[in-house]
Amino acid sequence: MTSPADAACPHAAESNTAPSILAPEVIADPFGAYSRLREEGPVIRGQFLDGSPAWYVTRMEDVRSVLRDPRFVVNVASVPDLPIVDPHEKLVESMGFPAELVKYLAKNVLSSDPPDHTRLRRLVSRTFTGRRVAGLRPRVEQITDELLATLPGHTEDGVLDLIEHFAYPLPIIVICELFGIPEADRPQWRQWGSDLVSMDPQRMGAAAPALIEHIHALIDARRANLTDDLMSGLIRTHDDGDSLNDVEMVAMVLALVLAGHETTAHLVGNGTLALLTHLDQLELLRSRPELMPNAVHELIRWCGPVHITRLRYAAEDVELAGTKIRKGEAVQSILVSSNFDPREYPDPHRFDVTRRSEIGESHVSFGYGIHYCLGAALARLEVEVAFGKLLQRHPDLALATDPDKLERTQLPGAWQLTRLPVRL
Repeated sequence: MTSPADAACPHAAESNTAPSILAPEVIADPFGAYSRLREEGPVIRGQFLDGSPAWYVTRMEDVRSVLRDPRFVVNVASVPDLPIVDPHEKLVESMGFPAELVKYLAKNVLSSDPPDHTRLRRLVSRTFTGRRVAGLRPRVEQITDELLATLPGHTEDGVLDLIEHFAYPLPIIVICELFGIPEADRPQWRQWGSDLVSMDPQRMGAAAPALIEHIHALIDARRANLTDDLMSGLIRTHDDGDSLNDVEMVAMVLALVLAGHETTAHLVGNGTLALLTHLDQLELLRSRPELMPNAVHELIRWCGPVHITRLRYAAEDVELAGTKIRKGEAVQSILVSSNFDPREYPDPHRFDVTRRSEIGESHVSFGYGIHYCLGAALARLEVEVAFGKLLQRHPDLALATDPDKLERTQLPGAWQLTRLPVRL
């Protein structure tokens, strides 16, 4: 991949075409494509999904710098005195969403800056606490055991799809229980989640109104019968006058429930494939189960399902790695190239469950700074329990097909298996 000549980017190579996250070679091999781009320079002129220009930030040090720098904002309205059309809103509208629903999908805690972001994050953090997550371990273990017990019944000719019958059900059950979403509704939530990330305008346009109407109905029903779940916690926050309005509450539920199962499901799928294609690491983990928390960090770094962040915008002129980012210009942090940056990791493309870092979580798969993933602790817990019990209960687990024949969803910025056929 090459980047265009640009006087403002001394690191950019000569080219007539800016690199794009939509390029087929990038979607097919993001690890190789973004690694090549990273070695061209730390800041490269590229394109966002809609073809609008964006600066790609490719190296770990600079990605962390962008994600913690308050001069880079996620809401274009936070750029003073410079009207900019939000490409995220344009993208949502282009998918056929009714205009009145765009606010639920394009305006949430993920797309806000301080002080709104500080307020929204504080409100959800009152109920989505570290203590609550830690206390979920027994229930996550129970759900995992129940799912593993059903796997033999799903085999056909000795083969089953681990995505369908384990990787997806585990996080959707956990997050729906956290929010008090009825069991009968959970298959529909899974379908809605799949539709909303499909990039298919027809599927997305049909799913959004039904899901938003459903969340409104759930909130109305729960308001009449409050419990100790997260939905009730958000309602109490709303009703005590602490500035969480109806739209913000629906958007929060939507963002947390969808993010709380889609990414974790694909991390379990990607991680299982990584272990089954690196048998030395699999055997090491089986012989030394105490390595599991460390292995989870390595799996998140090595095959995490999210490869890019939301766009940031320079609220003022900023110099980054020798490149001048002008006020209002968009910046795209490339997480996958950062996670394979040889300046950060020795032999970064090697999968190593014993890899350790002096700073704990060295990867940026959950983001960094004030927008660090709210559900990171829950995701780590679910994945740690999932792999620990899967390897223990099914020691002969093996791929049922050539790994080169496995199909992935063709989504820019994502790394997701459509199926993972295995033998128990």
